[in-house]
Amino acid sequence: MAYVGSQPIYILSEGSRRTSGRDAQSMNIVAGRAVAEAVRTTLGPKGMDKMLVDTMGNVVITNDGVTILDEMDVDHPAAQMIVEVAQTQEDETGDGTTTAVILAGELLARAEDLLENDVHPTVVANGYRFAAAEARDVLESLATEVEGEDALREIAITAMTGKGAESSRDLLADLVVEAVSTVESEDGIDLDDVVVEPIVGGSVADSHLVRGVVMDKERAHENMPKRVTDAKVLLFDAPIEVRETDIDASLDITSPAQLEGFLAREEAEIREMVDTIVDSGATVVVCQKAIDDLAVHYLSKAGVLAVKRAKKSDVRALARATGATITSEFEDLESALGDAGLVEQREMGDETRIFVEDCPDAKAVTLVLRGGTEHVVSEVERAVEDALGVVRVTALDGRVLAGGGAPEIELARQLRDFADSVSGREQLAVEAFAGALEIVPRTLAENAGLDPIDSLVDLRARHEAGDANVGLDVYTGATADMMAQHVVEPVRVKLQAIESATEAVELLLRIDDVVAAGDLKKGGEFDEMDF
Repeated sequence: MAYVGSQPIYILSEGSRRTSGRDAQSMNIVAGRAVAEAVRTTLGPKGMDKMLVDTMGNVVITNDGVTILDEMDVDHPAAQMIVEVAQTQEDETGDGTTTAVILAGELLARAEDLLENDVHPTVVANGYRFAAAEARDVLESLATEVEGEDALREIAITAMTGKGAESSRDLLADLVVEAVSTVESEDGIDLDDVVVEPIVGGSVADSHLVRGVVMDKERAHENMPKRVTDAKVLLFDAPIEVRETDIDASLDITSPAQLEGFLAREEAEIREMVDTIVDSGATVVVCQKAIDDLAVHYLSKAGVLAVKRAKKSDVRALARATGATITSEFEDLESALGDAGLVEQREMGDETRIFVEDCPDAKAVTLVLRGGTEHVVSEVERAVEDALGVVRVTALDGRVLAGGGAPEIELARQLRDFADSVSGREQLAVEAFAGALEIVPRTLAENAGLDPIDSLVDLRARHEAGDANVGLDVYTGATADMMAQHVVEPVRVKLQAIESATEAVELLLRIDDVVAAGDLKKGGEFDEMDF
């Protein structure tokens, strides 16, 4: 609303609400902190799980930060920005989502204290930016070079500790490392080549790695073989049936003989297709489209195992696993064939799957995860996907940091020293950033039932003495060298968490005006705690 003389002029639509200045900043800070508090108790080996129930009654039980925030259906625009921090962290590194979110929440809390002491928001944002740049340099200097599968296994175990898969983390870590090592190539590591297939039944210990592909399909006909060894695999992305004409056409049949001849011609064409396939040496046919019933009959008689209407992703994965070339033509089929040691239809629980495994040079693999219930399998799947992400970035970067809150304590110590070299009020923001980093070890201690003050004091003392890799052992409550205990994390996880959290907080701090449309909740104004 503006005024011309004493006459008010309304600029916004009726029912719209506007929050300005400190009120807007306070509202955004409270919303961001509320998101962080929602996931804070899930951090660490002794973090707790959340049970989330949607409007349809579907239940999700997890302590994975990004999953919790996705399922919560956050509405507040400032809170959504913090959720995006978790999503970015998940996309870039696969782990560290909870760390990134609680760090963002603590940065907002520290910023609020500065704002109340009349430090300008842009000064706080600039100070945070200085601190984040220095933190990146410090983390790079703290990184340790690693190589070999043992280091990757330690990374995977750390990522799965405290999650539903912890009881079988050694087995799953081995499977994850083997999967990533198998699909690694000169072009890098594409996790799309690692398919995670959760199947309810058995126990987590029954999980295994298939050097090939598991398809949620069954044979096209019950008379086809269930098991084919030393298979020659043919992949089709076109239908195996009589081809339609390119133009609209009609056919007038005036006698039974003409109809019989027409059907015989169709049958001969299909028979010719099947003969071409059989003559090529193919013993397994996977078709992305339909297979004519008559073709299925002839393939069955020839002892060929055929799968129709396979998913496009499965066909592509099969090409990577078997070395086959996806084709739509019936020419030179021999050169398009791939190899698999075994193709078999298996019953797992109440589900039927086609296993294509023992591929000699597989560049696509499948992690088959088992569990007693759907909730167990889903949580194991989330843990394994996190482990895949961190193993991938470690294999690519080859650098790790100690876990257990060690890097955050060391960063806080060095940033406090760095703050002395920063002039102006930005120095206060750098010091606030350093204090905010300690939320990670503090939260680890709280979630483990330890005294956070005593834990922080002990950690600070050890780091002042030069023990940069000392973190908190949540099982004993003592401080310990995390590298010696094989509690390690990829450098990229910490770098991404700090950068994403800092950028989101900077953006929120610069907002001093919030205009809400009239049809939003509570008459157009977001309540500060409304998700």
